[in-house]
Parts: sequence; C-alpha cells; structure tokens
Amino acid sequence: MKENFFMIDNFFQLKKNKTSITQELLAGVTTFVTMAYIVFVNPQMMSASGMDQGASFVGTCLAAALACFVMALYSNWPVSLAPGMGLNAFFTYTVVGDLGYSWEVALGAVFLAGILFFIMSITPLRQWMLESIPMNLRIAMGAGVGLFIGFIGLKNGGIISSNAVTFLSLGDFTQTETILAALGFLLICALSIRKVPGSILIGVFAVTLASSLLGLIKFNGLVSTPPSLAPTFLKLDIIGALDLAMISIVMSFLFVNLFDTAGTLLGVASRANLIDGDGKVLNLDKALKADSSSSIFGTFFGCSPVTSYVESSAGVEAGGRTGLTTLVVGLLFLITTFFSPIAAIVPAYATAGALVYVSILMLSGLERLNWSNTSELIPALIIVVMIPLSFSIADGIALGFISYVVIKLAIGEFGKISSGAWFLTAVFLSKFIFL
Repeated sequence: MKENFFMIDNFFQLKKNKTSITQELLAGVTTFVTMAYIVFVNPQMMSASGMDQGASFVGTCLAAALACFVMALYSNWPVSLAPGMGLNAFFTYTVVGDLGYSWEVALGAVFLAGILFFIMSITPLRQWMLESIPMNLRIAMGAGVGLFIGFIGLKNGGIISSNAVTFLSLGDFTQTETILAALGFLLICALSIRKVPGSILIGVFAVTLASSLLGLIKFNGLVSTPPSLAPTFLKLDIIGALDLAMISIVMSFLFVNLFDTAGTLLGVASRANLIDGDGKVLNLDKALKADSSSSIFGTFFGCSPVTSYVESSAGVEAGGRTGLTTLVVGLLFLITTFFSPIAAIVPAYATAGALVYVSILMLSGLERLNWSNTSELIPALIIVVMIPLSFSIADGIALGFISYVVIKLAIGEFGKISSGAWFLTAVFLSKFIFL
C-alpha cells in the first residue's frame, strides 16, 4: 500500500506541489460536481440534431473521461475537460438545424477543426494567432457565444416564445414547465452566490424532482447498463466536411475553442500556482496539446468540441494542484455512464436554467473590453449582438471581423490591422461572396 502511495506521489509530484492524495481526491469530487451538468445538457443538445440521446449520453461521459485522463497523465494539470457549452448549440441549431448539414458532416467539421487546433498547438501558429487577433474581438467571441446559449435556454424553458408581430415575446407563465424553468434558474443563482458546490447540478435535479412529483415526468430507475454507443461511434463524415461552404464553420469551431481554451488554461494556471518566478506557465504546451487532441477523439464518440472547463477552478479552490484531481474527475465520468435512466428523464426545461446561468457567466468577460477605443469596441459589440440575433456563431464572428477591417481602413489605421485579422476577414468575405 505504501509503495502505491509513493508511486502516485512520485508520478503526480504531490509533495512538490504542496498537496496530498486526500486533498486531490476532494478537489476532484468538487470539480466533477460543478461540471457534471454537462452529462444532462449535452445529450439533449446533440439529440436535437438527430443523434440518439442514449448514445450521446454515453459518448459525452466517455469523451470527457478520456480527455481528463490525457490531461492528467500527460500535462499533470488540475484542469478537467468535457464537450463545451456554446459550440454544441452551434453544432445543433446552426450547422445542422439552420444550414441543413447532417450531424455526421458536422462531426467531420469538428474533427477538422480539432486537427487544425492540434497543429497550431505544436507550432508557432498558436502564438501568432493568439497575438494577432485583437483582444476585444477575442473577448466578444466568448460573450456572443454566451448570449447564444442563453437564448436557447430561454427558448427551451418557455420563458420566451415566438411572436408573429414582434418576433419574440415573453413566454406563457401559466404553464407549469415555464415556472419550473424560471425557478430552477433562480435557485442556481442563489446557490452559486452562496458558493454552494454543484449549484447548477442541484438546480437541474431540483426541477427534475419537482416535475416527477407533479406527474410531468415518470421516474424509470436510477442505475442500468449504459446505452449502446453504436449509433454515434465513428459516424463522423470527414469527406462531407471537406467542402468550401464548411470553411467558415470549421474556422468558427477552431477559433472559439482556441480562445476559450487559452483563457481557461491561463486562468486556472494562475489560481493553481502553475506559474514560475519568471511568469512562465508550467507545462502550458502539454496542456494545450492535451486539450486540442481531446477535440479530435471526442468526435469519435459523437461529441462537439471537447474543451477545458473553467469549473476546474472550483477544484483548485478546494486544493487541487495536480493531474490527480483531473484523474478523479475522469473516473467519476466513467461511473456516470451507469446512471443513464436519470439522464433520460431530465426534461429540457430542467436544464434551461443551467444554460441561462452559464450564459451570464460567459458575459462577465465584457468588463475586460476596451470601451474607450470606439474602433475596437464597435466590431466587438457587433459580434456579441449578431451571434444570437443571426442565430449563428459563424455569421456573428464574420460580421465582426469584416466591420473591424472596414472601420480601421475608413479611419486611416491600416497599419493596425493584424495579419490574423486580414486572414480571417478574407475567409469570411469569401463565404459571403462565393458561397
């Protein structure tokens, strides 16, 4: 037993990072509880694209588990991964729903974006892209995606509804489901403000339980054999995604994932004291490689881009400092595959509050915008507003970059347009002109 403890201590460098096995286990459980809501939300999102919900549930758990194992064993970081919020909505409601591609082709686009992300992670391209995209536009992408998933959450909860005259209007609060969705959101907010671990998960479960007591859903058990993964396993259509019309979609998957990942990893690294005396982030390259490779193999399980979760900071606050924390999270995701009956009965309105709350968290980045430079601010706000209003992450980002270049040219700041901005503007303009 002592030899096993010594091996674990030596591999994860627990003493060097001033932590212990007990502390890492507690941190792993804390992180899992804060991000476990994804196993209920993601299958619902993906099933709306035509995927089998049971297979998507298992795929979500397995992709998250494998990604956590890679991050834990390769980079030794206390950062956990799972299919990302926002891009799963883009996958379902824009790429499949609006543009009419099959979910197999959409998975192919995610795969291609993952390959590009991995290439960028092992070459100077990553540094070039991160430095050449204006900070305001980077921030705007995250906030715009946040509004996008918030819009979907409000719609799924019945809190907003379509209106023939005004396009949108307040939903029908005489409906029990709408009231439960709103109460679920408020419960999540209250618990989060009080810093209760797993507040989002508690909110989803509370609404599901209330729905069961009110006879709106039927409880079908707690544990069972995991559903078959066959309906989605290795079903991606890479050839179908090699289409000129898919370029802007692939780019959207790539850059939203890239900037979200970079921001999350740097933020968690700071909290976990993974920065040396010279200001260098320890093993950042390994963490980026682990993250980017996860997006590739996640498509094999039928998942939209797998990415690092900012909820990992909860585990860090609980004392997590090494990959052992992430290893624990991965094991818990594997165990979760046996709880498919619960995932099957969670109604869409029960997860609506989670979507809206996550949306609000993603909007917090707007405080970092440079509000004093109008030429930088306007394109950023165009991205934030147009992503939800056009119901497309790709179109919103495209309009922002195009307006950025046009405004800079119009005011004579040609030299301030970075090569990355020129490149993306050319890509997006080509989409509007030729496709």
